[in-house]
Amino acid sequence: MSDDGDGGRKNLRMPEDDEVFATVTDMLGANRVKVRCADGQERTARIPGKMQKRIWIREDDVVLVEPWDWQDEKADITWRYEKSEADQLREEGHIQ
Repeated sequence: MSDDGDGGRKNLRMPEDDEVFATVTDMLGANRVKVRCADGQERTARIPGKMQKRIWIREDDVVLVEPWDWQDEKADITWRYEKSEADQLREEGHIQ
Protein backbone atom coordinates (compact mmCIF):
# COMPACT_ATOMS: atom_id res chain seq x y z
CA MET A 1 0.00 0.00 0.00
CA SER A 2 2.34 2.68 1.28
CA ASP A 3 5.86 3.13 0.00
CA ASP A 4 7.01 4.64 3.32
CA GLY A 5 9.28 2.67 5.60
CA ASP A 6 10.14 -0.14 3.19
CA GLY A 7 13.14 1.62 1.69
CA GLY A 8 11.41 2.52 -1.57
CA ARG A 9 12.46 5.61 -3.46
CA LYS A 10 10.32 8.71 -3.01
CA ASN A 11 10.02 11.49 -5.54
CA LEU A 12 11.52 14.49 -3.76
CA ARG A 13 11.23 18.19 -4.40
CA MET A 14 14.35 19.28 -6.28
CA PRO A 15 15.76 22.82 -6.55
CA GLU A 16 14.04 25.09 -9.03
CA ASP A 17 15.49 28.15 -10.82
CA ASP A 18 17.45 30.04 -8.14
CA GLU A 19 17.22 27.53 -5.27
CA VAL A 20 20.17 25.61 -3.80
CA PHE A 21 20.53 22.85 -1.22
CA ALA A 22 21.77 23.98 2.20
CA THR A 23 22.40 22.57 5.68
CA VAL A 24 21.42 24.50 8.79
CA THR A 25 24.56 25.14 10.86
CA ASP A 26 23.32 27.52 13.58
CA MET A 27 20.07 28.87 15.00
CA LEU A 28 20.26 32.66 15.32
CA GLY A 29 16.81 33.43 16.73
CA ALA A 30 14.20 35.87 15.42
CA ASN A 31 13.30 33.39 12.64
CA ARG A 32 16.82 33.41 11.25
CA VAL A 33 19.31 30.58 10.77
CA LYS A 34 22.86 30.27 9.47
CA VAL A 35 23.14 27.85 6.52
CA ARG A 36 26.00 26.36 4.51
CA CYS A 37 24.90 26.19 0.89
CA ALA A 38 25.89 23.59 -1.71
CA ASP A 39 27.61 26.36 -3.70
CA GLY A 40 30.10 26.75 -0.83
CA GLN A 41 28.75 29.96 0.69
CA GLU A 42 27.58 30.65 4.25
CA ARG A 43 24.35 32.61 4.29
CA THR A 44 21.91 33.98 6.82
CA ALA A 45 18.51 32.57 5.92
CA ARG A 46 15.13 33.59 7.22
CA ILE A 47 12.21 31.31 7.94
CA PRO A 48 9.16 32.75 6.13
CA GLY A 49 5.93 33.35 8.03
CA LYS A 50 4.07 30.55 6.26
CA MET A 51 6.58 28.03 7.70
CA GLN A 52 6.78 29.41 11.24
CA LYS A 53 5.10 27.21 13.86
CA ARG A 54 4.14 24.71 11.13
CA ILE A 55 7.51 23.34 10.08
CA TRP A 56 10.17 23.17 12.78
CA ILE A 57 13.71 23.70 11.58
CA ARG A 58 16.68 22.49 13.65
CA GLU A 59 20.46 22.36 13.27
CA ASP A 60 21.72 19.85 10.67
CA ASP A 61 18.41 19.91 8.76
CA VAL A 62 18.69 19.89 4.97
CA VAL A 63 16.72 22.72 3.38
CA LEU A 64 16.26 24.48 0.07
CA VAL A 65 17.12 28.17 0.11
CA GLU A 66 16.64 30.90 -2.44
CA PRO A 67 19.46 33.50 -2.25
CA TRP A 68 18.41 37.12 -2.50
CA ASP A 69 19.20 38.85 -5.81
CA TRP A 70 20.27 42.10 -4.16
CA GLN A 71 22.19 40.64 -1.18
CA ASP A 72 23.91 37.34 -1.93
CA GLU A 73 24.87 36.64 1.71
CA LYS A 74 21.18 36.31 2.67
CA ALA A 75 18.46 33.88 1.59
CA ASP A 76 14.92 32.64 2.22
CA ILE A 77 14.17 29.05 3.19
CA THR A 78 11.67 27.52 0.78
CA TRP A 79 11.58 23.83 1.84
CA ARG A 80 12.74 21.49 4.60
CA TYR A 81 13.49 17.81 4.01
CA GLU A 82 12.66 15.07 6.51
CA LYS A 83 15.60 12.99 7.76
CA SER A 84 14.74 10.05 5.50
CA GLU A 85 14.46 12.37 2.50
CA ALA A 86 17.84 13.94 3.30
CA ASP A 87 19.39 10.47 3.55
CA GLN A 88 17.95 9.64 0.13
CA LEU A 89 19.44 12.85 -1.34
CA ARG A 90 22.85 11.88 0.09
CA GLU A 91 22.62 8.34 -1.33
CA GLU A 92 21.74 9.69 -4.77
CA GLY A 93 24.66 12.13 -4.65
CA HIS A 94 22.69 15.39 -4.72
CA ILE A 95 24.21 16.59 -1.43
CA GLN A 96 27.15 15.58 0.78
